[in-house]
Amino acid sequence: MIREAVAAGRYYPADRCVLKKQIESMVDKKAHPKKALGVVSPHAGYPFSGEIACKVFSKVNITDTVIILGPNHTGLGEPFALYPEGSWETPLGEVYIDKEYSSGLLKQSGFIRRDAAAHLAEHSLEVQVPIIQHLKPDVKIVPITIGTEDIEESLGVAKDIADTIKKSGKDILIVASSDMTHYESQQDAERKDKAAIDAVLNLDEKLLFKRVKEYGITMCGYIPTVIMLAAVKALGAKSGWLVRYQTSGDITGDYSQVVGYAGVIVE
Repeated sequence: MIREAVAAGRYYPADRCVLKKQIESMVDKKAHPKKALGVVSPHAGYPFSGEIACKVFSKVNITDTVIILGPNHTGLGEPFALYPEGSWETPLGEVYIDKEYSSGLLKQSGFIRRDAAAHLAEHSLEVQVPIIQHLKPDVKIVPITIGTEDIEESLGVAKDIADTIKKSGKDILIVASSDMTHYESQQDAERKDKAAIDAVLNLDEKLLFKRVKEYGITMCGYIPTVIMLAAVKALGAKSGWLVRYQTSGDITGDYSQVVGYAGVIVE
């Protein structure tokens, strides 16, 4: 089972050489990668958020297996949908699913379901893959789309992910794919996103959930971020730091209706 790239040519270049050159121009060649348990990485088109994503992944040791959690923008499929086997194709080649970890997670979890359909048209996870693949060509992935806002079930999924990692005996990086505030003024986006980012940096998934609801923060991947935070804390995470924050206005010069992008590393 091979999942074909659906975001190539729209969110990032479909030509292998062009894509490789673009990623190489954005990665931090002076970075000294270190161990991390989780990251938050944006998933807009590379001209808007690709540099932040590349900077994040440049600064961490990309493990042999990477779990990618992303919001389900299409509404297709299960609330917690795992693409369980086979590979994902990008212009840089195929990236294989970690079938062993995926099988263990499906046995462990009462919430996660095998579901390839939820991934067919979804870009939020795919956009991360070429960057990860470029930096670690032999990486395996565990892609999970999230299509629910149920906090208790989400925390249950976080526990399942952490418990399965512990059983595997492997170091596994957990990626929460998310953009921040959508289509508000620069001033409002910065204010709201600061409240969300502060909760992330404090490793407080429940505070993040609360602030998103109270402040009306249109952070599309906040539930994947909640799950990542809860899982990495169970694995011993102690701190988080902001790699970079910017908005689409910083690229286009139009600050009237922006989208926010943040890159965070959790150790």
